[in-house]
Amino acid sequence: MPVPTSPTYITLRNGDQVKVNDHVYCSPTWSIRDGTPYSIARIMEFLPAQGTPTFDSVGKRNEPFTRVRLAWYYRPGDVSDRPVADSRLLLAAIYSEVCDLNQLRAKCHVIHRDKISDLAGWKKRPDRFYFTRLFDPWIRKEFEVIQATSVRNIPDHIREVLTGRYEYVVAEKEIVPDLTDELRLCATCEKWCPPPETVQCDRCKNFFHMACVTPPLLAKPSRGYGWTCAPCSRQHEEEVDSHEVRHPTPVAPKPKSNAPAPRGRGRPRKDRVLAEKEENVEIKHFKMWPFRYFGQYTVAEDTLDPEDFIFPRAATRVGPKYQVNCFPVAGSENNLPPGIEERGTESTIEVLNSVHEMSPEEVAAMETYKSTLTRNEKLKHNIDWLTEAIRRFSAAWQNRRDMATVNMQSPNRLEKVSTWKTEQTRYIDREWSEAEKAAFEDAILNHGAELRPVRDEVGSRTMPEVVRYYGHWKNMKLGEENRRIKAARASGLSMLARPPSRAGSAEEDSSIIAEPTKGNASCGACRTRESDNWWKAPKGLVTNVLCDNCGISWRKYADLNVRPFREETISKHTKGADKREGTPLTGPAAKRARTLSTIQATPPPSVSQQNRCLACYKNGLPGKVLRCRNCSFRAHPGVIGAVVDATSLDQWLCDLCSNEKLQEFSVNYDCLLCPRTRKDPKKKQFHPPADSFLRSCKPTEGQAWVHTLCSVFIPEISYSDATRLRLVEGISTMPPYRWMNKCTLCDQSGGAVVRCSDCPAEYHVSCAWKAGHKFGFEMQPVKASRRDTTTVVDFKDFNGCMVPTVTCKGHPAHRRERFEMCEMNELGETAVQVYCKNYKQAPTANIHGLLRKARRLDQIIQTEDSIDSESTLASSEMHCWSCGTEYSPCFYSFTVKEFMVGDEFGEAWECHNCHMKQIENHQESVNGGNGLNGINGMDGMDGIEPS
Repeated sequence: MPVPTSPTYITLRNGDQVKVNDHVYCSPTWSIRDGTPYSIARIMEFLPAQGTPTFDSVGKRNEPFTRVRLAWYYRPGDVSDRPVADSRLLLAAIYSEVCDLNQLRAKCHVIHRDKISDLAGWKKRPDRFYFTRLFDPWIRKEFEVIQATSVRNIPDHIREVLTGRYEYVVAEKEIVPDLTDELRLCATCEKWCPPPETVQCDRCKNFFHMACVTPPLLAKPSRGYGWTCAPCSRQHEEEVDSHEVRHPTPVAPKPKSNAPAPRGRGRPRKDRVLAEKEENVEIKHFKMWPFRYFGQYTVAEDTLDPEDFIFPRAATRVGPKYQVNCFPVAGSENNLPPGIEERGTESTIEVLNSVHEMSPEEVAAMETYKSTLTRNEKLKHNIDWLTEAIRRFSAAWQNRRDMATVNMQSPNRLEKVSTWKTEQTRYIDREWSEAEKAAFEDAILNHGAELRPVRDEVGSRTMPEVVRYYGHWKNMKLGEENRRIKAARASGLSMLARPPSRAGSAEEDSSIIAEPTKGNASCGACRTRESDNWWKAPKGLVTNVLCDNCGISWRKYADLNVRPFREETISKHTKGADKREGTPLTGPAAKRARTLSTIQATPPPSVSQQNRCLACYKNGLPGKVLRCRNCSFRAHPGVIGAVVDATSLDQWLCDLCSNEKLQEFSVNYDCLLCPRTRKDPKKKQFHPPADSFLRSCKPTEGQAWVHTLCSVFIPEISYSDATRLRLVEGISTMPPYRWMNKCTLCDQSGGAVVRCSDCPAEYHVSCAWKAGHKFGFEMQPVKASRRDTTTVVDFKDFNGCMVPTVTCKGHPAHRRERFEMCEMNELGETAVQVYCKNYKQAPTANIHGLLRKARRLDQIIQTEDSIDSESTLASSEMHCWSCGTEYSPCFYSFTVKEFMVGDEFGEAWECHNCHMKQIENHQESVNGGNGLNGINGMDGMDGIEPS
């Protein structure tokens, strides 16, 4: 028996200390895992080296620890193709494996959703995960996970055992409401009603055992049908006879939820003490597992047995649905189809052994001949070979043939595969080649006991062959280990001192790159060129490196927001393979032989001859991606509003280079929508760099310039010609907050800011592009009642309102459909073209551009005047003429001579308090008292005229 000791802590390579039941990231070296993210698991126990007993003679664990048993968690993307936006959501599993201790990377935290009071705050913290369901890798089905304390519909003695051992219960989704309901007792015998053996009356809502009703029910009612007990059925018949039947509308009960009450909107809770309590909450474990299956196919009393299986179970395969009825039907003996043999006869069964007795001479002769069948000593002990040898000897003895006629050279034998068909099959598997053995061992190292992916990696073996070889291979490894242990014990090496337990040092094949190479100068996901650390990237990206943010996000959360990069399909030239190294693949046409292939077909351009768009970083042919012949700026024509004739592609100039030649607009190329920077007037005029998409600029109606990106993604901007994205209008009509708010990236004001679509962060468009944020367009659905007032567009297979979005690069991907700027529809139009054509075109019909500008300025002036007049009115008119207060539930107007304008009296205001006092004084004066001056509406008062 193991002796309970204090928790054992193991120090990981990053300095984290972990113990049993802590959660960790686990992964082999980068070259072995082939770029996959870290796996997440719970530490079940620490183990010594393979071959060393786990416990010593006194029940204490042997040290040092070199291995660890882990209980795995799955990510939703590992078991399903459904996209899941939440990268912190996991699936628990009752599945464990033993791994090397040096595969542990870092510590993390995983708890159930019901134990988290603030889910939004939990997910914002690093290395935090949660789960709500369990995935069974054998049944390949997901189950709900609920707290064991919420299970109430079981007897008390079973509930005490269940809650005392386990923290959670695993069950099917449809069973959870039955488990969390109050204790159900049979109305007849007053004993507990297990859900599989219980029916409920639709009228009185009482529960009954199916065996307690008269007559007993053999099965539950089909779906959609109800059942009523005998008293309720009799009462219903009496109501029908008395014509007093009423059919009240049933009210569906509200589903019960075990989740904690949702918190209100607002900022997430920042209670650090509560967060630490949730991280270190004590979880009950029984035999190293915190949950067990208690669902549809569980017998409640079996949970009292500590040796009962905790794994999920499926429906039984016994019954007419899965088994054929073998009993003969009366009168059907002669109704068999022609050519089908009757079942149960000697011709339809396979005889496994027909030899009951043999003489000692026959046995000795058989053993003599058996030793001469093969010279392979290993084959003589193979169970498949021995079975086939006995089978052939039995057939020879039964047919009265000599034992010497038995031959084992043929690896095939006749086997009955159906009732009337036999075919030759191998009684022993083919010998595995060295390449197949190496592929098998590599696959076992990567996938463990999951033999389906092992079969896929081996490729040349069937699933039965892989399963059989796995058994032989495992026995061989165990034999080698046992022999090594015996040799070590015989020599006394097992008692030598070993170093203390500690996770392995940094892996030799480190996934951190000291300095990116020239071809990998940017992140393969977000395209940034600046990072403190560079990580190796998974396969399939543009470059082989990831920045620090993307590298950690991919390894820990399996979340990689890639700006798509699509290489054009380039077919390889057939003649290139014959060229010697260093020679070009395509030479001058005059120096090559005039062959049929050179006459009829022109080889496609190589990747080096293509242009890479600076907006989407995709390669394209010179016709699809334009290249400025002066500054080498490259972009898709649809994303910069370029209209170029096919005959003049080589002569195309970008807008800035064209203005240098024609000087139609200003030569100051600072963007009006970006913050202004102070420049030395003696220095040369600044030009946007040609290797950035911010080189693309468009002229404004005031002869200035703005970035194409800024003008597209700021909603108030419009174009005189949306097809060419030229003459930007509407800068003066932008709301003031865009100019007043500071950019969260450069911490400057003065430029126009936009807000992130997923958080309150605001930044300049150019700053967001430099930081690697995500730009695109979302298709938002439009209600039918608003389609008449909203512009609805069709793009690809989606229909709705097209909205430009800028999202921080650190946000996880969401389910909303978003299109990149250069993404094209079936007509060849980019998303930028479709959006600007439908939402950015200024109303140019019968209105000159100068007139549109004048109207916008008039609108601004009128708005300012109205604001000033309202503020003046609020400050000058709304105050009491008597006491001067500006606060009153109601003001009363009247005319006063002091405010006369010409021959008319002026208007003044009186608060409610002063007005009521004047009325009281007026009542006293009517009764004989003296009146007061200034009463509203009273004749004869000096200086006051009723209004």
